[in-house]
Amino acid sequence: MPELRIDPFPSDEELAVLWAAARDGAEAPDFTRVLPRSLAHLGAYHDNRLIGFVNVAWDGGIHAFILDTSVHPDLRRQGIATQLVMEATRVARERGAQWLHVDFEPHLRGFYRACGFRPTEAGLIRLVEV
Repeated sequence: MPELRIDPFPSDEELAVLWAAARDGAEAPDFTRVLPRSLAHLGAYHDNRLIGFVNVAWDGGIHAFILDTSVHPDLRRQGIATQLVMEATRVARERGAQWLHVDFEPHLRGFYRACGFRPTEAGLIRLVEV
């Protein structure tokens, strides 16, 4: 299993390589502006190479948001994304979030449900236990 690192601040190049691989060549956003404002971000590393990533954005209060869950396509279906989201949930709770929200494309519904998110009238969110 990969090593999970909390707030690793990967280089722009590391994130760009993972982003392009995970998103069919798409250009990565400028994470140098995003990550310092995040509640947390996590990286999954194998042999010191970034192979997975998740960002936990927040509103500065009790709401946090799972964003940018990514795993290199050669390493999918090994539980890496699940590990990242579960650890992100733990860290968000530890850092004071009471609600953890996630938006996703329909084909990811089963994945996020398996991670403990449930539908509500406000969208698919999970109440973080405090």
